[in-house]
Amino acid sequence: MNDLVRPSRVAEVLKKFGLAPHKGLGQNFLVDAPALEKIVAAADIKDSELVVEIGPGLGTLTRELAKRARQVIAIEKDKKLTPVLAETLSDYANVQLVFQDALEIEWEDCLRTQAPPYKVVANLPYYVTTPLLLGLLESRVHFSRLVFLVQQEVAERMQAKADTPEYGALSLAVQYYALVKVKAVIPPRAFFPPPRVSSAVVELEVRECPAVYFGLKDERLLFKLIRAAFGQRRKTLANSLTAGGFPREQVLEALSICRIPPATRGEKLDLAAFVALAETIRSLREE
Repeated sequence: MNDLVRPSRVAEVLKKFGLAPHKGLGQNFLVDAPALEKIVAAADIKDSELVVEIGPGLGTLTRELAKRARQVIAIEKDKKLTPVLAETLSDYANVQLVFQDALEIEWEDCLRTQAPPYKVVANLPYYVTTPLLLGLLESRVHFSRLVFLVQQEVAERMQAKADTPEYGALSLAVQYYALVKVKAVIPPRAFFPPPRVSSAVVELEVRECPAVYFGLKDERLLFKLIRAAFGQRRKTLANSLTAGGFPREQVLEALSICRIPPATRGEKLDLAAFVALAETIRSLREE
C-alpha cells in the first residue's frame, strides 16, 4: 500500500522533517488513492519506458511510476525535500533524483545517455504549467506522452475548440503538438493542503512530426501568426496581424485567398485555418 495517500501520514512525514507545504512553489501534495490511480492509468507505462517526473514532492506518485517503468528521473526544485525523498524512495533503485528547476533543464542534455521511449508525468503548480508544457513540446526530445495534473481551467484551455471562451494561443500550441484528452477531474480534497480550485488529469499524445502532419513548412511563422492574432483579442484579425508586424497589404491578400473576412477575430479560426493562413503568407513572401 502507498501510505503517502493518507493525509495523516503526509502530515506525519512533514512534521518529522520539520517541513510544511511551500506556497511559493505551489506545493499541494496528492493524498487520494483513486486520483493517483487515474494519473498512472493515463500514463500507461510499460516496463521498457523511461519516465520523467516533474515535482515528485514526497514521492507518492514516484513510487507508483517506479513500480512500472524501466527508470524514473524525478526532478525536484525544493532541495529541502532531499531527506524526505531519500527515505520514501529508499526501496526504489530505479529512481534517479535530480534537484533542479525543471524550467532550466535542457531536455536533450538531460536524456542524452538514456534510451527512448520517454514519457513525462507531473503534478504541476499553476505558475509553471504553460512555460514548462511548451518547453517540453518544443524540445528536440520526442516525449511520446505527457500526463499532467493541472488546474481544471488550464486543462479546459488546452482542449478548447475555436469560438469558445477558453480558446486561445495555448489551445493552438498544445493541439499542434499533441492530441489532448482530459481524463478526470480531481477535487480540491484530494490534496494536502487542498487548493481553492479543482484540478484535472490531462493526457497529451505527442505527434512525432507535427510539421509534416500538418504539411507546414515554417513553424516559426505559424506561431508568430498565432501570437499576433491573440495579442489583442478585441481587434479584428487584419488589425491584430498588422499590429503584430505583418505588412497590411500582405495580410489582406492572404485573408482574401483563404476566404477569411478581414473583420474576423482570431478566436474564430481553428488550427487548420491558421496553418492555411501561415502557408499562404509564406507563399506570398516568396513571390
